[in-house]
Amino acid sequence: MTTQTSTVSGRNRALFRVPSLSGNAVRLFLTSGTILFVELMLIRWIPANVTYIGFFNNFLLMASFLGIGLGILLGRRGWSPGAAPFALLLFAVVALVFRNQLNVQLNSTEEIFFGLAESKSADVNFLVLPLVVVLVTALMAALALPLGPLLKSMPPLRAYAIDIGGSMAGIAGFAALSATGSSPLIWFGIAAVLLLLLELGRGISLWSGAAALAIGASVFFVAGSVAGDTWSPYYRIRTFNDQSGMTHITVNGIPHQAMWPLDRQSKEPFYEQVFRWFPDRTYEKVLIVGAGSGTDTAIHLARGAGHIDAVEIDPAIQQLGRDRHPDRPYDDPRVSRYNNDGRAFLRNSTERYDLIVFALPDSLTLVSTTANVRLESFLFTEQAFASVRDHLAPNGIFVLYNYYREPWLVAKLADQLQTVFGSPPLLRVYSSVQAALAAGPGVESLQGAQPPGDRSDPVPEVGAPSPRHATDDWPFLYLRQGFIAPYYFIALALVLLGALLAVAAAARVTGTSIRRFSPHFFVLGVAFLLLETRSLVSFSLLFGTTWFVNALAFFAILASVLLAIFVNARFPIRRPTLLYVGLFATLGLAFLLPPESLLIDPPLLRYTLAAALAFAPVFFANLVFSYSFRDTATADMAFASNLLGAMVGGALEYLALITGYQALLVVVAVLYGLAYLFATRFRRLADRELALQDDPVTSDASHRGAALEPAG
Repeated sequence: MTTQTSTVSGRNRALFRVPSLSGNAVRLFLTSGTILFVELMLIRWIPANVTYIGFFNNFLLMASFLGIGLGILLGRRGWSPGAAPFALLLFAVVALVFRNQLNVQLNSTEEIFFGLAESKSADVNFLVLPLVVVLVTALMAALALPLGPLLKSMPPLRAYAIDIGGSMAGIAGFAALSATGSSPLIWFGIAAVLLLLLELGRGISLWSGAAALAIGASVFFVAGSVAGDTWSPYYRIRTFNDQSGMTHITVNGIPHQAMWPLDRQSKEPFYEQVFRWFPDRTYEKVLIVGAGSGTDTAIHLARGAGHIDAVEIDPAIQQLGRDRHPDRPYDDPRVSRYNNDGRAFLRNSTERYDLIVFALPDSLTLVSTTANVRLESFLFTEQAFASVRDHLAPNGIFVLYNYYREPWLVAKLADQLQTVFGSPPLLRVYSSVQAALAAGPGVESLQGAQPPGDRSDPVPEVGAPSPRHATDDWPFLYLRQGFIAPYYFIALALVLLGALLAVAAAARVTGTSIRRFSPHFFVLGVAFLLLETRSLVSFSLLFGTTWFVNALAFFAILASVLLAIFVNARFPIRRPTLLYVGLFATLGLAFLLPPESLLIDPPLLRYTLAAALAFAPVFFANLVFSYSFRDTATADMAFASNLLGAMVGGALEYLALITGYQALLVVVAVLYGLAYLFATRFRRLADRELALQDDPVTSDASHRGAALEPAG
């Protein structure tokens, strides 16, 4: 060990350091990996404890982009105080989350937030969102302070490749932890180890002691909070028994499921509604999507089902049902368990069923932080109902039930079923707008007559506007019409205004001229975030809305960045026009061939075509970016500008709530057209002027691009 510090570690007085960790390439890799790991950790952990944040999940992503951009600005003069500021801010985040574990009721007549209504301890506190956004921004800025000098310390493409490699390692590491069902105690412990490695490379100082105390306190608080929790890739899960001994499951602090025994008469009436409508029928082959902890499966076994395929997306909830359900339905030899997304299961199955049940498959989580798509979104589109229709036997029945809460949602589902199946569905409405619906050949055979058993209720009259049908392009079941709620507008406006003020303040503190801001790289950041969002939604539709598909898609995006770096390094392109032509051509092809047109078999062919269609624009976008970055004379400002653009892209992603996701490609094409103008007409003159004003080492900077921070 030695007391010597790295060439880019700032003016800190180091007591000792580890030479093998002090090289700039190693530190850049560790810094990038740590940034991605911590970002994913916070995005996963905070909404699981503060339910309110879960409905504004991409705000955490925007805060991360803003924080990293600010860290680059503040660190461009070489100031890097080490891990102490980050550690103290992390402790502040942990303290805020555990002091304010809120389940907030949001009331709206136009959209539904499933799960919040059931929380009896909901506490409305709208200050929690801005406080978390500010703290996460500051925390990520502190972590990113050394990134700019590290990027400036080596040739651009080499730094870019190392940076992307570190990002891929961060994503892969957190994905592996999710796969094993590890708890936040492990996540925070690994984050502490990564911070230690960074400190050993930078140089241990007196401030490192303060960092160690703050990190230790954070881990201590987390350790005390996770007792009794099970962590699946989607939820923080806890179980409890009521006075009668029945087991209940809560997710992210909200009641979610109950393991109703067969002899319990007070269970919800919709579970057995299909047997009331058709009291003399039995069903040989049954598919239950959203089988959960097993109550629906137990009921259908007791009613004489010959065989049941039970599909549940959450492995931990399925395992709880196997271990603790009083009727042991998952141990019955007539049951085949599947841990998968329901839409993906239907796509890959060739079976025909006498009964298909969507058994309360609502979730309390989003697929990723870069799309407003929930786990069940693609289950309730017209195309999904058509897939169900194709899997029904000649006299089969499709049943779905839930606590729908709003009459317009019941009417929306009934209208979608009538559109797909060609005849009105059966409908039974209970108190609190609990409802069960049934459609399919077995219902069509009634020819509009009442079923032989229980009655069918009329569809609720909901007036104007008529609910918009959910489709694979607009998969928003819980929106009545395409709109963006006012509180989202207010929150987005406040975040963007805060970002503008923070950037101006950081520029003033560092003496940076606002003219160094790069509109070209800013627009590239906006466009890439939107392109990435649409690509992730496409893969969720084609291969399932599971965490594993999401992680693979992020990893593939970063792999395309590395491939673009290799192409630019091996085959230097002199003019960007050909790259933009390729980008616009692939964007046009993706627009003309929407993802649902690729729902073909065999799966290998579907994967190959979907990957080519989804990632060809991503690859060309990264070629455009790496070409532009290679030639920039103000790379650290390009880096910050690009990340700030990605933050704005996170705000613009809400346009999909109105337009659908396919229309985002039009916005992306317009933005890349603007970027081309900046690249070919405006940027070169500005870069030449700024290069003369900037410090001599700036021209050696590097940038990993918006693709570094896909998170989620």
